[in-house]
Amino acid sequence: MSSPAFTKAQEESKKLTSKPTNEELLELYGLFKVGNGEDFSKAEKPGMFDLKGKYKYQAWKDLVDEGISAEAAQERYVAKVEELKTKYGFDANKEPEAVKS
Repeated sequence: MSSPAFTKAQEESKKLTSKPTNEELLELYGLFKVGNGEDFSKAEKPGMFDLKGKYKYQAWKDLVDEGISAEAAQERYVAKVEELKTKYGFDANKEPEAVKS
């Protein structure tokens, strides 16, 4: 179950005024997947030419291999979003951009 802080951080992550680095985005992705309790064993491995998918898959796998709990992943996600808000700026009134797959 998602904590209210985790849910709020998900919304706030879409209202940063500048885009985080790819590494930071991958960290958020992995923490989000684990924090949501998604089952990594059921994830399809990306194809050979899907580089973006491979990086996302690996970010998720690294956290699963670390043995982090969903609760700890949610806490780390919230802390990371707070860090990114300070680093990149935050606008509570910003309309979130459409997420590209």
